[in-house]
Amino acid sequence: FIGAYMRANLATALEYRVSLVSQVIGMLINNALWVFFWALYFSRFPVVRGWTLDDVVMLWAVVTTSYGLAVGLMGNVLRIPQLITQGQLDFYLALPKNVLLHLLVSQMRVVHFGDLLFGPVLLLVVVRPGAVTTLVYTVVTVLSALVLLGFLILIGSLTFFIGNADAVSGQVVNALIHFSTYPAMIFDRGVRLLLYTVLPAGLISTLPVELVRAFDWVRLFWLAGAAAAFMGLGTWAF
Repeated sequence: FIGAYMRANLATALEYRVSLVSQVIGMLINNALWVFFWALYFSRFPVVRGWTLDDVVMLWAVVTTSYGLAVGLMGNVLRIPQLITQGQLDFYLALPKNVLLHLLVSQMRVVHFGDLLFGPVLLLVVVRPGAVTTLVYTVVTVLSALVLLGFLILIGSLTFFIGNADAVSGQVVNALIHFSTYPAMIFDRGVRLLLYTVLPAGLISTLPVELVRAFDWVRLFWLAGAAAAFMGLGTWAF
């Protein structure tokens, strides 16, 4: 079912190849510019709170790929408030498949294919990881994407309880993306606590990178638990 929808969505996107390619290239360039700015920063300050340029490159590889998986492939996750307020859930309620799953996979955001490609390319070109590092990166990136997806479903589902939450959802998502692109270590203890709980930016970026840097089964367990918790909360709220 998921594969059939993704093939159909991809076929639709390929009908406008020039638009698809230009959007993907634009996203790749946008992400590359941010990494370039970080490279300039670390050329002046080689180590910041124990983090080097390679660590930040890994952070961007994890975050962009996670975002591409969660938002690119599950394209309707950001439209949940809009679909609820406009009564468009009726379409999914009338069909036999799981409503939430059907809603999520029925649209892809092709622009975020650039994110999906950027992470692995950045990793291979800049970090040049070994087989073990690549395996850990893959696992933590999928878990990070699940944390992000669950959180976005949870935030979008607030519309059921508070009315039109489109603006609130947009602000929260922007904050999450913003904080995810910085190591949590640069913030004070109070902010870090928020970034590992209420606004899980640290779970999406910093914790996965720490696992790649120094693998630890306990931390992997916590990340997997966080992914299960946010997916569970999001599904329950929906």
